[in-house]
Amino acid sequence: TFVYPEWASCSLGVFICLACSGIHRNIQEISKVKSVGLSHWEDQELEFMAKNGNEPTKKIYEATVPVYYYKPNHKDCQVLREQWIRAKYERKEFSEAGRNLIYEEGTRDGMLMKRGRDNGQFLNRRFVLSEREGTLKYFTKFDAKDPKAVIKVDTINATFKPEKIGNPNGLQITYLKAYSTRNIFVYHDSSKEIVDWFNSIRAVQLHYLKVAFPGATDAELVPKLTRNFLKEGYMEKTGPRQTEGFKKRWFTLDHRRLMYFKDPLDAFAKGEVFLGNKDHGYQIFPGLPSGTHHNGSWQHGITIKTPERCFLFTCETEEDQESWMKHFSDVMSAPMSPQEFASKYSELHFNCLLHL
Repeated sequence: TFVYPEWASCSLGVFICLACSGIHRNIQEISKVKSVGLSHWEDQELEFMAKNGNEPTKKIYEATVPVYYYKPNHKDCQVLREQWIRAKYERKEFSEAGRNLIYEEGTRDGMLMKRGRDNGQFLNRRFVLSEREGTLKYFTKFDAKDPKAVIKVDTINATFKPEKIGNPNGLQITYLKAYSTRNIFVYHDSSKEIVDWFNSIRAVQLHYLKVAFPGATDAELVPKLTRNFLKEGYMEKTGPRQTEGFKKRWFTLDHRRLMYFKDPLDAFAKGEVFLGNKDHGYQIFPGLPSGTHHNGSWQHGITIKTPERCFLFTCETEEDQESWMKHFSDVMSAPMSPQEFASKYSELHFNCLLHL
């Protein structure tokens, strides 16, 4: 259902939502915000709105947005929406063709606050992104010769998680390390700086993919860049024998990978479940098999059946159960790519059996 916007920028000539109106108010030298129904409008302001509007203005301020640049929507966090608005209207990054954008410099070198794997403290760490090497490195000291980690850009996912990390600019970077998922959590006090890092990673990823898949179109490659998790939250699970007690775990659904952690900020997943296509023996059912030893307090069960075994989970509420099941069903209904078939056997699937 279409909802008429209640706010507008009379200086830019665009209608805006409530959430973005607050961001526009913070750049008053560029954007003058008014209520559509409650503010007094001068005749020239109404004429300006009628002459412009969202689509014509978009053609001006979004004329040259690179395909890798993440264009946030109303569901995205504040930092992404704010920097998108500032990039368009304040810095006018996408209004002229041929502009040298900071995301396309091929390398990025700077300091980010990184959460320690063991002690949970955030410490300043040097990060270096290289298009030529196709890597993201980080160093424990600024002048250290050897990096603490070398991360291949094709294994990286990055997504903003301000509430989980406890910082409005919090970014979660996930990558594969020795066939296991590794999480690092970073932030920068500057919202522009952290979003610049995010889009620079996407730019380097796109460059890598274009080299790796020279015949692919941008439309085919962009979905392979960083992506938001489909769902996160707590469920209870039991082990492979299904006689162990149900334990509360934090779950992250990243496309076909269902990862579970003891704590949301753990560096490594305790295990992973690969969710293949329903035509290849992957199924989902509400509830638990009869006779299941269930000691947990959560009663809303989910059973995932794979070609190898069944995975049993319980949710706290029926609403949560329905939400998880919808996401699982959507993933299992989607066709698998050749890369996903390969990843099932080479990197991910065996992790299902490693840990409780």
